[in-house]
Amino acid sequence: MEYQYPIDHDWTTDEIIDVIHFFETIEMAYEKGVNREQLLEVYRRFKEIVPSKAQEKKLCSEFEEVSGYSTYRTIKKGKESDSGLIIRMHS
Repeated sequence: MEYQYPIDHDWTTDEIIDVIHFFETIEMAYEKGVNREQLLEVYRRFKEIVPSKAQEKKLCSEFEEVSGYSTYRTIKKGKESDSGLIIRMHS
């Protein structure tokens, strides 16, 4: 993609990599589909790095603004889906 992911420069390199991986997984849900367990696993890691709801909302809004992909709708669909399913989103 031709945009930058929203990151916090106070994070460690590993945390930045994990947050970028989270956003890449959201992209994958829209572009190809992603395993529900993988989606929820990267989201759990994202929440370890970004425990604040306000910061999560800010970062996810910035990501949606540049990508058009909704992290909120993707995670919601993942949580509501049965185990083992592939999560596919539509723009």
